[in-house]
Amino acid sequence: MSSMNRRDALVRCSLGATAFCGAVASFGLADAAGAEYAPADKWDKTIDKGLKWLAGKQNKNGYWPQKSYPTAITALAGTALICSGSTTTQGPYSKNIRRTVDYLIARQDKKSGLIGDKNRDDRYTYGHGFSMLFLSQVLGEEEDSDRREELVECLEKAVKFSVDAQTKAGGWGYVSAKDNSTFDEGSTTITQVQGLRGCRNAGLKVPKKAIEAAKNYIYKCKNKDGGISYSSRNRGSSRPAITAAALAALYNAGDYKSKHIPEMWKYCKKKMHNLTSHSGHWQYTYLYYSQVVYRQGDKVWHPFRDKLYAKLAKEQQANGSWTGNISPTYTTACNLIIMQIDKGYLPIYQK
Repeated sequence: MSSMNRRDALVRCSLGATAFCGAVASFGLADAAGAEYAPADKWDKTIDKGLKWLAGKQNKNGYWPQKSYPTAITALAGTALICSGSTTTQGPYSKNIRRTVDYLIARQDKKSGLIGDKNRDDRYTYGHGFSMLFLSQVLGEEEDSDRREELVECLEKAVKFSVDAQTKAGGWGYVSAKDNSTFDEGSTTITQVQGLRGCRNAGLKVPKKAIEAAKNYIYKCKNKDGGISYSSRNRGSSRPAITAAALAALYNAGDYKSKHIPEMWKYCKKKMHNLTSHSGHWQYTYLYYSQVVYRQGDKVWHPFRDKLYAKLAKEQQANGSWTGNISPTYTTACNLIIMQIDKGYLPIYQK
């Protein structure tokens, strides 16, 4: 299916375009060679159960209770909900999304621009990056002028914080470089790049210099096997999860043709295409690797997607959640984002 605006999709279905939706959902997809793939609605029941469980766990104040990474996981959960096509005003999860927006805006330090709390958020740059990504996707669909103005103000401050937090090497660490930290590493760098790209796509000004420095940082971390090491200062063996995230971030930054891309894709496909990961971060790995494969086109994406989604559907708990690293909320949010990438509602995940 081609991607469409979330509002258009909701309106189309709400106006009773049953024949259209049913025709697309009822037949398998086929590539040029005639290979058949699963129908578009095969995993809808799995997704719906997951979304209902996730929405039900949200606190009335807009956050998902967490001991670790409260801002990051709240932003990821909100992203999973908007991946379904709901907006702040339309869809079954509009109320949950509005609460998430209110909560994240309220958590912003108005002076520094940080979305989160330095004292409560573990490695607060994660929460800041995921929040920028979520809020930037909401901004594109927001119709209320006052709320749009509030979102723009929040994101402008957030962009400035992120740019100021970048190290001289071009990466980001768990805390801001302004907090006297020179440490940086791959995973937080990728989070910032995607958040900044989401803001730029939504019409905010993002210094090109910051994005170029981040791209060069990733290049410096690349090993001979095409994989990305943990940090430009702490070189070592390539990390599959970070490599997948880095490649997704480079695509977001508009880098499809540099000499590094084919080598990174080859490494990723070798290490991750069989759906195994040797790290303790399976959801993180495939959150990004699914984005990478999606951008390779349908002939690569469809067979991979069918295996990936079938695996996730099989692992879902009876209550609609998934268990895994960090917490059920984190695992469920990541899995739902993965399973809804194919819907193409969010600009940041589109081909």
